Amino acid sequence: MPTAPHLRVERAWLSEGLAAVAGADEVGRGALAGPVTAGVVVLRDARKAPEGLRDSKLLSPERREALVPEIEAWADAFAVGHASAEEIDRYGILRALRLAGERALAALPSLPQRILLDGNHDWFHRPPRIQGSPLAAAAPPVALRVKADVTCASAAAASILAKVTRDRLMTDLAERFPVYGWEENRGYASEDHRRAIAEHGACELHRRTWRLLPDGEQTELLEAPGA
Repeated sequence: MPTAPHLRVERAWLSEGLAAVAGADEVGRGALAGPVTAGVVVLRDARKAPEGLRDSKLLSPERREALVPEIEAWADAFAVGHASAEEIDRYGILRALRLAGERALAALPSLPQRILLDGNHDWFHRPPRIQGSPLAAAAPPVALRVKADVTCASAAAASILAKVTRDRLMTDLAERFPVYGWEENRGYASEDHRRAIAEHGACELHRRTWRLLPDGEQTELLEAPGA
């Protein structure tokens, strides 16, 4: 089992006098269908994290589901935001990701003073925000950390909330569009998913500006039936 994520970063920030800090992560950036989703977990102290907390990708679906109520009880606040496939097509993936993050922040009772963000790109601040953003002002300052979802507890918790929330959504959407197998592939580019697109066409929840099929295969995309 990989080493458990620690709270050293969060504790250091809180020791500086910050009242609330957060970890954040995203899921769904590389999918062919469905939303991109951002999770945020806020801490006001650095009490012990839930047992078994890990990056969502290192856990089974059952373990992720079991950790959700533990994370919700541990965090001082948490939220998940989405940007739809249509918004991804309209604005591009990075602006849509920023919108998803801003929707998550807007759902919190109050903003944290600093965000620990997994990865090497601050999508809370770049590219420019979309007109009509749910946030009245810019997001709080962000500190980037590659593999924060593996090493830092708040980001690992955010990754689990984002993953579980999006997986549940894709499972529900699979009932409307059963030919694509979203309850298994979650909208990602699996062989079966692409085979279904080639056979049935794309639906309203596919990202139409993306290369849904490999080069040399069927490219004309039709409206797929809902069932």
